Amino acid sequence: MSYPVGQVAGFAGVTVRTLHHYDEIGLLVPGGRSGAGHRRYDDADLDRLQQILFYRELGFPLDAVAALLDDPDTDPRDHLRRQHELLTGRIRRLQEMAAAVETAMEAKKMGINLTPEEKFEVFGDHDPEQYQEEVRRRWGDTEAYRESRRRSAAYTKDDWKRINDEMAAVHARVGDLLARGVPAGSPQAMDAAEEHRRFISANHYTCSHDLHTCLGEMYVDDERFTAFYEAIRPGLAVYLRDAILANAARARS
Repeated sequence: MSYPVGQVAGFAGVTVRTLHHYDEIGLLVPGGRSGAGHRRYDDADLDRLQQILFYRELGFPLDAVAALLDDPDTDPRDHLRRQHELLTGRIRRLQEMAAAVETAMEAKKMGINLTPEEKFEVFGDHDPEQYQEEVRRRWGDTEAYRESRRRSAAYTKDDWKRINDEMAAVHARVGDLLARGVPAGSPQAMDAAEEHRRFISANHYTCSHDLHTCLGEMYVDDERFTAFYEAIRPGLAVYLRDAILANAARARS
């Protein structure tokens, strides 16, 4: 079984020009040609293209990809294991960065002050100071804002690391429910939303069910929060909002 270059380009989500370039530099030379001389790719070629695209996604330059794939001492399964480790590490790092972004926004929303060292150690390269004026304008006169400032004043760097880890764990559990197709109105999802609410109450400010529903709506309405949740799991912002609303309704019943 072999495939023409246009069909392979469609499979892989690349351009025909890219495949031509890979052929020209010897990175992916198709295993056959048609009677008219057109490129034809067999299953082994598709396997190699998959490996190329994995490495490219991970940021490897083309010459490094060629060296890796053409190493006679490397088993194809070793490539998959290496790529799995690299991708898993990238996913973990992106999740950590996404959690740091939300922590930064929550911190600034509630007027939390950290030292410069703590900001960059906890939040990476996301500087939460950019939200300071917005936070004061929107929430500066609320009791939640004042309570959070009082409580966070005593937090140490280790406290913020713990909070960040706990928040990531809560979000991971909600994301897992979404991935498994558990309805947002199910008891499991409502329990996860309740855990989210209690996390906020335990670490930031007293979060009533009414306030929690407001936060849930903000996760969907504010593109910054939506982007954060979408980075964890596509559809998570809406899913969490719906679970929060269902949990609040359960509490009122």
